[in-house]
Amino acid sequence: MPNIKSAIKRVDVAERNRQHNLAYRSAIRSLVKQYVNSLRTFTQARTPEALATSETALSAAYSKIDRAVRSGIIHKNNANRRKARLKLMLNKIVLKP
Repeated sequence: MPNIKSAIKRVDVAERNRQHNLAYRSAIRSLVKQYVNSLRTFTQARTPEALATSETALSAAYSKIDRAVRSGIIHKNNANRRKARLKLMLNKIVLKP
């Protein structure tokens, strides 16, 4: 445990930031899970409404991931890889006959 007052403050700030980043990452994971569930629904139903729901979920996930990059929570390459994998999942299902 630090003895210097400024070091004690930095420990508090670091913990607060860690909690914030943890919550943000959790929100990203939740949005990705919602997106995957909407893809499962689309796979079963194959309706335009289900596709629209999947695209809306994809857009929400993209938005949250992009905001995480702007905040410095995840790296830009990490975000691009995640978004590419999400889009690939949709393309595999939509383009499948």
